[in-house]
Amino acid sequence: MQFNFEMILFLAILISGGVVLLNAIFFSNKRHGKIFSITVEYARSFFPILVIVFLIRSFTYEGYRIPSGSLKPTLLVGDFILVNKYAYGLRLPILHTKILSNHEPQHGDIVVFHGVADPSMNLIKRVIGVPGDHIRYINKVLFINDEMMPQQFVKNTRDQSDGDTWNVVEKRENLSGIIHDIFQIPLKPNDDFDVVVPAGKYFMMGDNRDDSADSRYWGFMPEENIIGKATHVVISFDSFKHPVRWQRMGEKII
Repeated sequence: MQFNFEMILFLAILISGGVVLLNAIFFSNKRHGKIFSITVEYARSFFPILVIVFLIRSFTYEGYRIPSGSLKPTLLVGDFILVNKYAYGLRLPILHTKILSNHEPQHGDIVVFHGVADPSMNLIKRVIGVPGDHIRYINKVLFINDEMMPQQFVKNTRDQSDGDTWNVVEKRENLSGIIHDIFQIPLKPNDDFDVVVPAGKYFMMGDNRDDSADSRYWGFMPEENIIGKATHVVISFDSFKHPVRWQRMGEKII
């Protein structure tokens, strides 16, 4: 289970606002102890700040740290990214109920969403299939509605995790006009499938095709699970060497 910062922030607003309100109603004309006075002053100071942060985070942009290599080479472990919360419409905080519709996710979008198996865990993957799509994956090549998504060889390279390294092939994929790089592991067997995406759901995959837990394993992502669209890398830290990857700062996510 992940740390639920949204709920912590909401509870902090309720507590600080409650202290200010109780003081205004019951204690404004009374003398009270030093500890209570300090508590009220802190509540008055932090309440508006907490509200502003909560509103910005809920309706505009939210930060997200990439925890795994499932979207390599597009996103790396240690990337801190911006997530556009209104790209696909506005949702009520905490309840996550959509109150205003906007654009719908498109092929190639990288989306942050609540996990299907565990909604308390936020995940990030690329949209491969939208409602109604016929998706096939044959010999590690995608077909969307019988149209092949072309792949072009880039280079042979190495991937790593937890001190282990292995050979991968980097290819450049054209996903319905969204051109991005993917990793494939030659020694991993083909993971062929053939599905039709149901209404109101999406088929999600990682760019690290042979090392990603995605819709191939936990099923389709419901529309109501969407948090927002990944837009830019804010800053990035190398998880092995710990320096800042300066060249990735401000990089647009494609």
